[in-house]
Amino acid sequence: MTYIQIGIIYCLLAFVTDFYILKTKVLKLRMFWLSYSIVLFFQFITNGVLTRFLIVRYNDFAIIGGDYTTKTPPLIGDGRLFYAPVEDVFFGFSMILFTVSIWIWLGRRNIQKLPISGPPPRWWPKGHWYGTKK
Repeated sequence: MTYIQIGIIYCLLAFVTDFYILKTKVLKLRMFWLSYSIVLFFQFITNGVLTRFLIVRYNDFAIIGGDYTTKTPPLIGDGRLFYAPVEDVFFGFSMILFTVSIWIWLGRRNIQKLPISGPPPRWWPKGHWYGTKK
């Protein structure tokens, strides 16, 4: 199985989880797409640096494009987008979609009952902590 096939399967699993299993429908939210565009920008920077300087190398039989295990890959073209394989976009997308969907699902189930994480520290003055009584 190639890297692109696995990436597409993960995207489909993330979509099915979002729409039909958790029913969060994150993909319909404009805020998700705005957030994802910011994440994608930084993903391109990180993946680009790692693959440009050959810190991370990909098996040329598993990805689209040529063999760049010993030479610098192109910035754009030959199956590359900012030096990294196009397939990395699929994995990043599915990872973000899974994470946001589960986060929203847990929030809707009211997993965290109280908004505070614990009692105030002993050194904090009485009555000056949100949620404490005077």
